[in-house]
Amino acid sequence: MIHVTTPLETARTLRAGEEVAISGVIYTARDAAHQRLVKLIEEGEPLPFDPEGAILYYVGPTPPKPGDAIGSAGPTTSVRMDTLTIPLLQQGIRGMIGKGGRSDAVIEAMKEHGAVYFAAVGGAAALIAQSIKEVEVVAYPDLGAEAVHRMVVKDFPAIVAIDSFGNSVYEQGVAKYRNFGLEEAK
Repeated sequence: MIHVTTPLETARTLRAGEEVAISGVIYTARDAAHQRLVKLIEEGEPLPFDPEGAILYYVGPTPPKPGDAIGSAGPTTSVRMDTLTIPLLQQGIRGMIGKGGRSDAVIEAMKEHGAVYFAAVGGAAALIAQSIKEVEVVAYPDLGAEAVHRMVVKDFPAIVAIDSFGNSVYEQGVAKYRNFGLEEAK
């Protein structure tokens, strides 16, 4: 387990397949928030948080139970943000957390800007929520669960799914198991 802190300055040292525990501040953003953030960039306006070394978590958290910081907080399918990701990488975002693969264009931009993509385990939303210690809305409260949230996390569990060199557990896994069992069957 590799301990990673934010702002993320070690993205280029991480490799696909490594397990990480993220601590520090991460921000949430899904489809609608991405559209608004990219519009700010296009208009030359500042983002509602410092993007340098920031990690974005693709999540729409549920409301907390009394005494909890947050409800369930499972990852959203990341490819939905791909058409809006590159401008954010250009602004300094160095990490993203979600589930599923990424487009070739996003992977190329990750390589160019030294960013990494972490996979959080889908279906483990309640477990993930335990690592989230504080939550506050920092932008777009009208979006409800899809607002931009500032989250303080401690040992948030994730896997380096795509590293800053373009290596991908999705491709490595397919290659590793492509011929699984075929040699023994011959």
